[in-house]
Amino acid sequence: MNLANPRQVLPQASPAAGHSSDSLPSILALDLGSTTGWALRNSRCRILHGTAEFRPTRFEGGGMRCLRFERWLDETRKIAGGIDAVYFEEVRRHAGTDAAHVFGGFLATLSAWCEAQGIPYSGVPVGTWKRHACGKGNADKQAVIAAIRERGFEPADDNEADAIAILLWAIDTRGGMA
Repeated sequence: MNLANPRQVLPQASPAAGHSSDSLPSILALDLGSTTGWALRNSRCRILHGTAEFRPTRFEGGGMRCLRFERWLDETRKIAGGIDAVYFEEVRRHAGTDAAHVFGGFLATLSAWCEAQGIPYSGVPVGTWKRHACGKGNADKQAVIAAIRERGFEPADDNEADAIAILLWAIDTRGGMA
């Protein structure tokens, strides 16, 4: 899914302190993986969210998914009218080798892209955003999806729910500063 066809567009209930309702910093939150969950609060206080697929095709080399991810970041920034900050799920343990490699490649691509664009970025530990979303740092996937639905969103899967939860954490805590 791309930003041109978002799954859901919702007004944010309350602007962050110190910003007028028509000029908020835009925040991109990501759950990095072959199916990347994303959530974006744009400068007009709208939240868009979805997933983007980066699975390699049969005839692609291993680096193509990272190149497609970088192009997706460029397109997202353009469509959003700019991105002021990026937050991503900071994973310390992976279920398998392939997942670890994909995460590492996407993290390297994301951090280099943010550095080149001058966009601040930060990883958010899994326990931190899960505690904020569910009240429990080790909540399972279904609990996260349920908590996000209680907030009025309809995520298609756990990747999308995770990205929305990370975005809500970033908004509510001002990136951990509140």
